[in-house]
Amino acid sequence: MNKTLKRALSGAVYVAIMWFGTSFQGTFHILFFLILLLSLYEMYKLRKGKTSFISYLYVIIPLSLIHKIDTELILFIFILTWTFDTFAYLVGVKFGKHKILPSVSPKKSWEGFFGGFIFTIIASYITYNYFDIYFDFSSIKLPLIIIMSIILPFTATIGDFIESHYKREAGVKDSGNFIPGHGGILDRMDAFMISIPILYILINLYK
Repeated sequence: MNKTLKRALSGAVYVAIMWFGTSFQGTFHILFFLILLLSLYEMYKLRKGKTSFISYLYVIIPLSLIHKIDTELILFIFILTWTFDTFAYLVGVKFGKHKILPSVSPKKSWEGFFGGFIFTIIASYITYNYFDIYFDFSSIKLPLIIIMSIILPFTATIGDFIESHYKREAGVKDSGNFIPGHGGILDRMDAFMISIPILYILINLYK
């Protein structure tokens, strides 16, 4: 099978599973318990023979706090993160010249970051204003939505850089091969690892 096609198909399956699993309370808790176990296993492989305490907290804290956050808000954050990742990649490939932190992640550029940032704001506006049939935003304060859409590109990038650092220390390209063409589950979840604790803090500030 063509590599690009394999990546597209496995990516679509991953998004479908995440979307379905996050949409219902019962499947939500099961899904993220399994993701926690898989992520810990992949982190164990990355840190084998090295100091592991902080790296395990990088996984455990967000994937424990996620169970205390409303599923609709988590799904909303997923949409923004997928939007940011997708357009940061597309803009970066086309226009990226100025690298953010080449020693850790040589492909990430400032051009890609700001491209992803702009499309994240657009996705936030569209989702909040036109998908109210699916999302019940009545219990979510608008300032929280605005703040998250602004800071998410930063938290997603930091989460990615942290995992990239661990992979570089381990001398591997991916955290695993769980998702064909995409790598391990940590490779797909890294952008959420800092965003989720920040979201949890903001929720409690805006109660």
